[in-house]
Amino acid sequence: MKKTAILLMIITICSKIFGFGRDLTLSYFYGASGISDAYLISLTIPSVIFAFIGIGIATGYIPMYSQIQQEYGEKEGERYTNNLVNISIAVCTIVIIFGLLFTEPLVKVFASGFRGETLALAVRFTRITLWGIYFTGLVYIFKGFLQLKGNYAIPESIGFPFNFFIILSILLSTMTNLLVLSIGSVMAAASQFVLLVPFIYKKEYRYQFVLDIKDEHIKKMASIVLPVIIGVSVNEINILVDRTLASSIAVGGISALNYASRLNGFVQGLFVATIAAVMYPMISKMAAEKNISGLKKTVSEAISGISLLVVPAAVGAMIFAEPVVKLLFGRGAFDAQAVSMTSYALFFYSIGMIGFGLRDILSRAFYSLQDTKTPMINAGIAVGLNIVLNIILSRFMGIGGLALATSISALFCTALLFISLRKKIGAFGMKNISVSFIKIVFASLGMGAIAKGSYHVLLKSVGFHLSLIVSIGIGAAVYFVIIYFMKIEEVDAMIISLKKRFKRNAE
Repeated sequence: MKKTAILLMIITICSKIFGFGRDLTLSYFYGASGISDAYLISLTIPSVIFAFIGIGIATGYIPMYSQIQQEYGEKEGERYTNNLVNISIAVCTIVIIFGLLFTEPLVKVFASGFRGETLALAVRFTRITLWGIYFTGLVYIFKGFLQLKGNYAIPESIGFPFNFFIILSILLSTMTNLLVLSIGSVMAAASQFVLLVPFIYKKEYRYQFVLDIKDEHIKKMASIVLPVIIGVSVNEINILVDRTLASSIAVGGISALNYASRLNGFVQGLFVATIAAVMYPMISKMAAEKNISGLKKTVSEAISGISLLVVPAAVGAMIFAEPVVKLLFGRGAFDAQAVSMTSYALFFYSIGMIGFGLRDILSRAFYSLQDTKTPMINAGIAVGLNIVLNIILSRFMGIGGLALATSISALFCTALLFISLRKKIGAFGMKNISVSFIKIVFASLGMGAIAKGSYHVLLKSVGFHLSLIVSIGIGAAVYFVIIYFMKIEEVDAMIISLKKRFKRNAE
């Protein structure tokens, strides 16, 4: 279990870094422009349309297959898988036909500010990227199948071929035709499926044509995942509103928002996703065993762990928003205006960084208790707030207002989840969590002040790049020194554990 979790962490981190390289490549060649806006919208439309189906499959397939296998055996489990595969293909076909018939109205819904060549390009891109939906649907199913069979590494590795083909298509598009961008996205989706095929075959999966929408297992799966699907649909509406308003604010607005969101997501992927990957199986098992005290302790530790890592990252991102964006993206077609828009959005996304992280952890606590309704309701309320704030704040703050609205709604949703979880399982150490959080905030602010001061001092004597990197290093060292002396319970426990391990190795 521990070895698997560590392996998954390493794969996730490497995949996130590779994925970030994809964004750097796009920013270098196309900056924050009408072309990048059109391309990103063409990727957003099929993912939003299909997201609710994909998440439904990902949430419901594994528990349903496990139950069928236990009650009816492997053969019935394979029949269920084939039935789901064929239903997915049928649904994808309907979605693609709909998308091809109404491509321009769809683009206008997602990006009402598009005009002229940008609109025409987005339509051409979208008519190609829609075909990738076929592969996306199959990947959701077969990732779950391999996980059921004990293969976790390959499903987590599909990001590597995906990002490779996206980067390759960006490079080729600069030498050939812009449409290579969208063709590359379809090839990238196909590469994920191709990677899985030999491994599902090795696990003795064999395709058969079975198409029975009245199957009891399919009906039961649909009832389980319905709240999750509704919750995802609500979130996708939020993305739609963000993109639509961004397209009206400025040329390159969608791209700037996307790059800032990616930077925020990079932090989430490094810290939150890895902790959640370890925590979720543990608390699911505890919930099944009715070990609520163990579940409370694990959730509390995960919250403190997220806070220890994400709060200083958020403070650092706010302080160094513009230098970081300039360092990572500020080259090629990514001009000064693009740097300004992206760093402005990143600053306001950073305010809600802790909210994004804790929201994911708390939602998993509810899912482990087989409660998908509470996160759905809370997400719906938060998204409603986000849409209202989007409309209001974007009028006064532009792109930054959209990012700030997202941050406020994430923090609000997290607060609702805290309250709901306490009602469901009772007290789970909120006093200790709050004390630790306050200490972490003060340590992060101290770190930020010293890092910022160091940056300004170094900037006078050494180059911009070196000043930023050294300042971040100084800030990180200062942060760890401060939290060491602040007597934070989780940090003390970690230090004791490390000391014991070093002592054992010395012996």
